[in-house]
Amino acid sequence: MPSSTLIWLVAGSALCLTELFLPSAFIAFMMGISALIVALLSQFGVTSLWLQVIAWLLLSTLLVLFSRRFLQPRRRKSKIQDAIIAETLTEIPAGKTGRILYEGNSWRALCDDEQLSIPAHQRVYVVRREGTTLIVMPENLLHSL
Repeated sequence: MPSSTLIWLVAGSALCLTELFLPSAFIAFMMGISALIVALLSQFGVTSLWLQVIAWLLLSTLLVLFSRRFLQPRRRKSKIQDAIIAETLTEIPAGKTGRILYEGNSWRALCDDEQLSIPAHQRVYVVRREGTTLIVMPENLLHSL
């Protein structure tokens, strides 16, 4: 029967290689690293199998949590700042929603001023986003201020 060190080395290598072929957001890789660390621990005195399994579970959990915290890209609050100009596809009646063309997609839109209606084919500025609805203001109104 192979030693537990060899089993942990094979399992760790297999998990690390799995990440190459089936990307899983570093989870398999972190579990593989944990198995390799447990292989080292088993070589240096931790001979009880249940202690090795507990060490692997704890290390895997900690490494996954830490990798998520440090490796995830920072998210901005809103991606609206990239392109703020859009064009109305339909009329946006006062206090009601219409459709705009924003970044190549049709979005539901509402005018920020509920007393104002915006005609079709008008350039608008995207002010903010509320769920799947973009809040807009007509370009000509903002230029006249």
